[in-house]
Amino acid sequence: MGRDAEEASPPVSSSELEQDEEEDDCYLSDQEDDALEESVLQVLEDEHLEDCHWSASSVITKESLLAAQREDLRKVMELLGLKEHHARTLLIHYRWDVERIFELLDQKGRDRLFTEAGIPLQYANNAGLHSSLEVTCNVCYDDVPPSAASEMDCGHNYCNDCWTEYFIVKINEGQSRRVRCMAPKCNAICDEAIIRKLVTARRPDLAERFERFLLESYIEDNDTVKWCPSIPHCGNAIRVKGDIYCEVECTCGCQFCFNCSLQAHSPCSCMMWELWIKKCRDESETVNWITVNTKPCPKCHKPVEKNGGCNLVACICGQAFCWLCGGATGRDHTWSSISGHSCGRFTEDQTKKTEQARRDLYRYMHYHNRYKAHTDSLKQEAKLKHDIQGKISISENKESKIKDYSWVINGLNRLFRSRRVLSYSYPFAFYMFGDEIFKDEMTPEERELKQNLFEDQQQQLEFNVERLSGFLEKDFQNFTDDEVMDTMKHVINLSNVVDRLCKQMYQCIENDLLYPLRTPHNIAPYKSKGLDRASELHICWDSAEQSSQSIKGSQDEHRSQPGPTILGKRPILQLHGSSSDNRGHPYHKRERGDANGGGGALFDLNVPAEVSDKI
Repeated sequence: MGRDAEEASPPVSSSELEQDEEEDDCYLSDQEDDALEESVLQVLEDEHLEDCHWSASSVITKESLLAAQREDLRKVMELLGLKEHHARTLLIHYRWDVERIFELLDQKGRDRLFTEAGIPLQYANNAGLHSSLEVTCNVCYDDVPPSAASEMDCGHNYCNDCWTEYFIVKINEGQSRRVRCMAPKCNAICDEAIIRKLVTARRPDLAERFERFLLESYIEDNDTVKWCPSIPHCGNAIRVKGDIYCEVECTCGCQFCFNCSLQAHSPCSCMMWELWIKKCRDESETVNWITVNTKPCPKCHKPVEKNGGCNLVACICGQAFCWLCGGATGRDHTWSSISGHSCGRFTEDQTKKTEQARRDLYRYMHYHNRYKAHTDSLKQEAKLKHDIQGKISISENKESKIKDYSWVINGLNRLFRSRRVLSYSYPFAFYMFGDEIFKDEMTPEERELKQNLFEDQQQQLEFNVERLSGFLEKDFQNFTDDEVMDTMKHVINLSNVVDRLCKQMYQCIENDLLYPLRTPHNIAPYKSKGLDRASELHICWDSAEQSSQSIKGSQDEHRSQPGPTILGKRPILQLHGSSSDNRGHPYHKRERGDANGGGGALFDLNVPAEVSDKI
């Protein structure tokens, strides 16, 4: 459809350009109709793949750690009718997996579920029977009044002095999260309120440490919560719901793999990345080649490489030695022997070993050089952001009908993500098609076929990434409007092409390469919009008395006895996780009513307990 040109054209944006292109294609041929149908099916398939890898992450700060723990405690207490310390014991035993507890409740039954976790089936309640009788402690065999003894839910009763000494030893040993009864063959977990009361009376510092361990068990014993590995430590923890094989970004800016807590490394699996960084750090291949191809001089001990066929080698320090055995010799020799020296002949195995070491080193250098090249390119391209912002500022201030330059920032972000994927694809290929991990998983023919398939996709991605980088580095602030429009089309098109190639590479890795293997290897999924930035877990403290009755009513009578506690009002949680389904549904955050309300902790939670104990 033709349009008459107007004298004064309004500013043209990239969104209007795309809309005009869509309006021009009102009538579709059969081929275009098939292509449109194929693109729609591809979009639906991409959404399905993202749903399969669904995950949501949230940041647990030192203010919200207690609230997050109390929420899971409340669920278990209300459903099973347990006291708080029994609910905590159950959750710690099953690693704070509330859904798994509910599943095992149906499979194993209540009695077996409690017994395996160390919760007595019948709570002892014999305090009134011994009100006027002395208690004989079976540890020290002293007779003490009932007020100087404590009885656990399992029914075992010992004097407070013996209990206290036992608790102090266990806390010092780092077993304060699950302190078992000291009666022989008793697996019941001791009441944390009794531990708190007795230890506080003698060692208040250990009581605070005990409180801290109980609180941080929500992170240390929880498979879905991990500390942010930032250095210096930001004090945050990340909670993930859904697929734990994901890459997240903390509010401090640290990006890491949630499964192994190392830097984000997809498409490498965690095992591949750990082996790769060890190889790069130790330079093990170089050391291996030096070990195979050189011999230490018996005098100065420097490595010496033989450059001729004679087995008599001279070091630069002047020392002559035998290449076969490494022993020091004189210089008198013939083609077949050395005067005054005799050892075995040179064997064929040594030749094969040397050649294999050379091949392994060259193969490692091939992948490492390309990995480092793309990593260095990513570092250099990260500096482009400041330059591009300056170019955009100049372009927006000059007289031009093009005012929207969001396509430049979008293309730059796409370049960062695709360059990162391309960089980590080389360590993946090094281990995927080598003998270190999957030696017996594939036949040589299968390995060659899959390697060619992967390298074809890798080459296509590399080609288009370099093209996208070239267009983004252009000085478009000096271009005419037509030249800017042409650059815009290329950047938008290449951004879409690069994104599609990244998705295809990940599908090839997951479906064609890793899925048929006997050894399971999981990788974090590809995200078109980048890593999910975890949102903060917000707390709203309910001042109403009714909100805390369910927990207060189920607490043990020991909770009313004096002793330090960090537990205040029960918080009502509203979790705002950054969902990875990328559907654009907004999350409306509620403001926290009182930042300092509900009682505070007695210690700082900025660092893990095992770190703070060493300070």
